[in-house]
Amino acid sequence: MAELFATTEDHEAIREAVRDVARERIAPYAAEVDEREEFPKAAYDALVASDFHAPHVPEQYGGAGADALATCIVIEEVARVCASSSLIPAVNKLGSLPLMLAANEDVKAKYLPPLARGEAGFSYALSERDAGSDTASMRCRAKADGDHWVLNGQKSWISNAGFSEYYTVLAVTDPDGKRGSNVSAFVVEKSDEGFSFGAKERKLGIKGSPTRELLFENVRIPGDRIVGEPGQGLKIALRTLDHTRITIAAQAVGIAQGALDHALDYVRERKQFGKHIADFQGIQFMLADMAMAVETARQMVYVAAGKSERNDADLSFFGAAAKCHASDVAMRVTTDAVQLLGGYGYTRDFPLERMMRDAKITQIYEGTNQIQRVVMARSLLKG
Repeated sequence: MAELFATTEDHEAIREAVRDVARERIAPYAAEVDEREEFPKAAYDALVASDFHAPHVPEQYGGAGADALATCIVIEEVARVCASSSLIPAVNKLGSLPLMLAANEDVKAKYLPPLARGEAGFSYALSERDAGSDTASMRCRAKADGDHWVLNGQKSWISNAGFSEYYTVLAVTDPDGKRGSNVSAFVVEKSDEGFSFGAKERKLGIKGSPTRELLFENVRIPGDRIVGEPGQGLKIALRTLDHTRITIAAQAVGIAQGALDHALDYVRERKQFGKHIADFQGIQFMLADMAMAVETARQMVYVAAGKSERNDADLSFFGAAAKCHASDVAMRVTTDAVQLLGGYGYTRDFPLERMMRDAKITQIYEGTNQIQRVVMARSLLKG
């Protein structure tokens, strides 16, 4: 049982390595990335150079072969300084995991090596304008045409859209089929004719990660780009989320830890009424509650990551619980960190207001926290 809660020496070595990269090559640009709403190219280059941009890709495809926990540690440490940059490894895993779970060997061999080399990003396209939490109501269609599929429709809220070269897209392939069993998954390439992007969304946070619509107008896709069997797409998509919502939980922990770090530095230096505000018991109680919340969230994430690696039967519950709890913690801790800095916390002179804005999305994407509670309840009631 003890092994379940312990990181290995390799995990801690990865943490130290990625922390150095984050501190030296990502943190200095985080405020500018947010201010200009630009993709964090410097962070991407640094992550590619250190093999942290898509650490989950197996070694047989040229990747680092990091396990689920190591991948979470990478995301956590990057999010500690820049949430937008942490979406590089997180989105790459989300976009490519359907291939790892269900694609045939030819599809894996074609698309995973360029991802591992840092030559292509990989995004995930499930949500639509009118099909957010209710994924089975999607309207995007893929119609068989000889040896090809013809794709029409749109996808919404796609992270790193426009930057990524590859997209795992879910589309209805049997409009008259049983709801939930009539969807298939495909790889769409950025260069495919008829495939375009909407304008960048103007967002509250994670401004360095472009979020755009995907637009498909008679996009012809070779039949060998299907991921898994026809009609299995939604099952593959939901299995993917069981694993990848843990990466969002890791991102939330990183944001919260980063906010706590800055709050601690500030209260040690700030003086009021003739002494450091860290000496006031009320401040100490806030800090203790914040640290306790961050650590409980971290432990939930690490346990869920272990279950992801082993593909445990109760992964669905633990993944949802980790994502739900960690994102709520991130919102609460960043809000408290802003409060501890007072007026300074509300300004862009300090990173706390950015972290607070960034934290909010972790309660929404890859399934709102209300949906996470539905997932948990279903798991409980199934017994």
